[in-house]
Amino acid sequence: MKYAGRLAAVTLAGALSLAACGTDDNTTGTGTAPDSGLSGTINAAGSSAQANAIDEWKKNFQQANSGVSLNYQPSGSGAGVQAFLQGTIAFAGSDSALKADKGEPAQADARCKTGKAINLPMVTGPVAVVYNLPGVEGLQLSPKTIGGIFNSKITKWDDAAIKADNPEATLPSSAIQAFHRSDESGTSDNFTKFLAKTAGWPYEAAKAWPAEAKGQGAKGSDGVAQAVKTTAGAIGYVELSYAENSGLAKAKVGNGSGEFVELTPESAAKTVEAAEVVGQGNDLKLDIDYATKAAGAYPIVLVTYEITCEKGLTAEEAKLVKAFLAYTSGDEGQRELTGLGYAPLPTTLLGKVRTAVEAIS
Repeated sequence: MKYAGRLAAVTLAGALSLAACGTDDNTTGTGTAPDSGLSGTINAAGSSAQANAIDEWKKNFQQANSGVSLNYQPSGSGAGVQAFLQGTIAFAGSDSALKADKGEPAQADARCKTGKAINLPMVTGPVAVVYNLPGVEGLQLSPKTIGGIFNSKITKWDDAAIKADNPEATLPSSAIQAFHRSDESGTSDNFTKFLAKTAGWPYEAAKAWPAEAKGQGAKGSDGVAQAVKTTAGAIGYVELSYAENSGLAKAKVGNGSGEFVELTPESAAKTVEAAEVVGQGNDLKLDIDYATKAAGAYPIVLVTYEITCEKGLTAEEAKLVKAFLAYTSGDEGQRELTGLGYAPLPTTLLGKVRTAVEAIS
């Protein structure tokens, strides 16, 4: 059956209080370090959007479990999913759930052999529209304007559409340099889903950037951030953590009610509030409302999944993956996200994630 209903948003204050609440479960609820007697290697790959979170989690998890080595390659969501389907890694990080229209769930179930693959939401990663436009602060962009820019229809910064969004700003007549991900990316998938839902994006929402939209490609979120930072007149899309780490200006984005909203963990959480769990059993695939009209809601968000086997990993892999994901979904692991440019999962969803992690065997 499908999980119905809406998920309660987590505010920053709520996230911090989460650690104080705890649960009665000493493994998945409290976020305390798993058994220090663990040993072995976890191989994983995928989303660069969650790379900063994984780096922090890896450091802390390995300090508590000196016999464990976690190898995570931020190769992009598409590459990570393919590696998981091929059986070369124990879990994949992906900014979108396995896609039924691509046959990925069936392939993943086949890879798991004795069980099924599950999508486990783990990180809320708001997507920032970042720009490099000296002298222009507080840029505001409607979804339609963003779509025109990234579809190469709006090519100058003083275009009438941008002026309409920013009536008080003095905009230069210089050319817009729009950067997108050159690799297959769940960030691109979510970004184009947003455009398709809100801006009449004429192409298929997908991990691969549509060639017809043109623009300039850069590999990985770090590549896009660096390209925007070093190119005057540039604009791109990256996760909040990359925007903040690179010191990039972030545009206010119009939501479904026409309100221009600044990107913060709190404003992103208001959009996650509208997400519905549409997976079955312990598969926690989400349906995000990119056109939310909630007051103060920032509309471009992605949720990074850890995709793994509920059953079907080797005994060693299952033990290590379960321990690591119990830590990342625990109070301590989720609390660490707030200082890294991410938002913790809503509490209602988090409880379902912990239940699903406990079922890994």
